[in-house]
Amino acid sequence: MNQLLVEPHELQDGRIDLDGPRAEHLLRVLRVEVGARVRAGVVDGGTGLAEVVAVEGARLTLSLETGPTPPRPRVDLILALPRPKVLGRLYAMLAQLGVDRVLLTHAAKVERFYFDAHQLAPEWRRVHLLEGLAQAKDTRLPRVTEHRSLTRLLTRELDPLVDRQAGPRLLAHPGGLRSVHAAASGQRPDARVLLAIGPEGGWTDDEHALFVTHGFEEVSLGARTLRTDTATIGLLCLVHDALGPALP
Repeated sequence: MNQLLVEPHELQDGRIDLDGPRAEHLLRVLRVEVGARVRAGVVDGGTGLAEVVAVEGARLTLSLETGPTPPRPRVDLILALPRPKVLGRLYAMLAQLGVDRVLLTHAAKVERFYFDAHQLAPEWRRVHLLEGLAQAKDTRLPRVTEHRSLTRLLTRELDPLVDRQAGPRLLAHPGGLRSVHAAASGQRPDARVLLAIGPEGGWTDDEHALFVTHGFEEVSLGARTLRTDTATIGLLCLVHDALGPALP
């Protein structure tokens, strides 16, 4: 745990009363004592240093003064819903790498029953997203929505969520001729990238055409066929590298 994350309601008058796994980690792994300071942040809020002011058995009290809230990541993701176990592994990685919106969508090669998996339960998802944020020392929780129709997502729901003028829209597709860096670099400092990653079997021709109609440009990771989690991590790293450092 590189950063202690607390929910807004847990911070009362600058103090946090902590027990459970987070307190256990601080006491047994970091071996904190009264006066020790640890990195801390409030979910979707500021970050700072929390000072341990009391230790009572397995319970801690810390004081925390936070600074500015970090900016939201400049990358949004459309992800064809992967197999539930893969999705479960991806949550923490998405939070670590920095994604603002995650739009989980159906596609022709996505099984409908995936939408019934427990990995889509908001409470389950939140635990794993917070784990990734703590690792990355960030506080901005990715905003995850589910979309059971790709056509409806692209034609009705997408533009209100992600401004079409905000920056490039990239469609990951095997055989694409343009690199991610060529498509995403050279943007204005406040530009955003919307990245669409399909199922392991790829987007169908009709889906591909629909994306192009809605302003998406095809990019590729090369000739190799990759698993969803491998492709997602690789593409997000390349997009962030192309965009450059976040604005202060």
